[in-house]
Parts: sequence; structure tokens; C-alpha cells
Amino acid sequence: MENNVKEENRNEMLNGNGQKRFRIYWLAVLLGTLAVSAYPIYMGFKVLRSMALYGFVPQRNYPKYIIPYTPVAIAVIVAVCLMPLLLKRLKKYPLLTASGIALIVFFVTEFLFEQKVIVNGVLSTKLERWQMFMCYVSPETYQTRTWRAVDILIGEYSPTFKIHFYMISVVLILTILNCLYGFGQVFLTGNRKKVKALTIQSVGTTLFLGLCIFACFTAFFRNGELLVSTLSAVLMGVFFSLLGVTVGTYVGSFLLGKKKGISVGIPAAVGAATTLAMYIGEMCLLSGNLYLLGTGFWFTGLPGIVLAPVDLLIILAAGAASAGICALLNKKTNIK
Repeated sequence: MENNVKEENRNEMLNGNGQKRFRIYWLAVLLGTLAVSAYPIYMGFKVLRSMALYGFVPQRNYPKYIIPYTPVAIAVIVAVCLMPLLLKRLKKYPLLTASGIALIVFFVTEFLFEQKVIVNGVLSTKLERWQMFMCYVSPETYQTRTWRAVDILIGEYSPTFKIHFYMISVVLILTILNCLYGFGQVFLTGNRKKVKALTIQSVGTTLFLGLCIFACFTAFFRNGELLVSTLSAVLMGVFFSLLGVTVGTYVGSFLLGKKKGISVGIPAAVGAATTLAMYIGEMCLLSGNLYLLGTGFWFTGLPGIVLAPVDLLIILAAGAASAGICALLNKKTNIK
């Protein structure tokens, strides 16, 4: 009886310490998320202000890549604000609930922003259409360039170009929340079983987010030509493969302790499939074409599939890296 009382007191003390650690963690995460999201939120405010004042957004005032990054920031902030409620009140699936809420917030906000109007000289178009041209070449280059028929790879506007936009957005939201909520549960419960997996995924997600931000301001130095520079090719290859690895390790974090074919094989397949899906999104943007990462056999599209040998290597690399990381995580956790 006395031992039971001591055990209950110990559990209460541990629970109290966990609550205190979690409150500190959550406050730090909230402040950090607001700080990182300051610029995307500012961009959204700038567009809304222009709409309120003029009824449209002048091209000179258009902040680059307001979609999808302002909606992504809003979605993550909402989920972070709900973290204490969801982790403490929901015994099952707090992350799933948070992710669902965040994705709903994202798509609603994204849709509202896409309907705004931007004016560029004699061109007047919805924001989503303008964003399509910015994916292909910067607005400044688009205005001054002399186009030939062979250069107009994107053709007429098609909403399918947003496949890669939405894919990147969903990946960022899901992986960021997995890391934030995962560490939140560690602080709350003291269970450190998934710390290594969460740490590795946090590093990968941070790198991927950094590349996304870098692409916002540089578009990886593309100039509208199908054949890109060596620097651009390297950055695009890293971006595509890192996207696959980020998703692969995300899936793998839920499969720790399973049989090798599941805990390693599924993340590998998902990582490779995600990278392939990104290539499909690029094909939609470029009317069935892909950017050429170089010249010669390794960079020439294979008959019938468009993908070049180097593209296939990038896809396989994403799968192989996902498999390697997940194999290491399962080994380190000593789970059979």
C-alpha cells in the first residue's frame, strides 16, 4: 500500500515537471513561429491593404510568393496556438487533428488569396495566374524578354501548375507540425523514444524550408530558358531529392519498430514517389517538358517518359537516402 502511494506521488511529481517543461517549450515555439512567419504575414497584410485601398494589387507592390507561403505560415501558427489544447485534451491523434485543421486553414486561405487581382501595366490577371508566370521566370524578365514560339513552354494558364505548389505546402505543414508536436509530447510525457527520429527530421525539414525560402527570391536563378545553368541544375537536383527525403523520413517516423520491409521499404518508396510527383508537377508547369540540367545523354529525356537518366538518379537517390536514414533510426532504437 505504501509503495503504491509513493509511486502515485512520484508520477504526480513527474507529471507536474512535464507540464512546466511543456509550457516553456510551447511558449518558445510560439514566439519562434511568429518570428519566422513575420515576413510572410507582412506580405499578406500588404496585399490586403492594397486591395482595401485600390481594389487591386499593383505589380510594383506585389510581394514575391505570397502564395503559398503566407497561407502556410497562417496554418502553422493556428496549429501551434492549439498545441496545448490538443496535446492535453486528446488522448489519441492530437497530431492528426492539428494537421487536419492546419490543412483546412491553408487551403481556405490559399483560395482567398488566389482570387485577388494584380495589375501589371496593360495586363490584369488573378494572383494565381501571375504566380504561374513567376514560377517560370521573374516578372522583370517576363516584361523585357523577346519571346519566340519555342520559348513559350508554359502555354496558356492551367491550374495544374499548382500541383508542386500545393505539394510543397502540404509537406512543409505536415513535417513542421510533426516535429513541433513530437517534441511537445516528449516534454509533456518524458518519453524520448522518438527523439532521434524527430531530431533528424527537424534538420531535414529546416534544410528543405531554407531551400524553399531561397527559391522564393532566386527561383534558383532560372531565366526562362529550358536549359538551366550548372548552379541552377545542382540546386534543383538537391531540392527535388531533399523533398523526397523529407517526406520519406516523415513517414518513417511513424513506422519505427516495424519489420524492415515496412519501416525502411515504405519510406524509401514514398520518398522516391514524392520526388517523381514533383517532376510531374514541373511537367504540368512546362506543358509536358522538363528543365534540362545539362547537355548530352545523361540530361536528355528518354523516349516516352520525358525524364532524363539524371532525373531518374535523383528520384532513386531520394528513395535510397530515405531508406538509409530510416534503417539507421530503427537500428539506433534497438527495435526488432
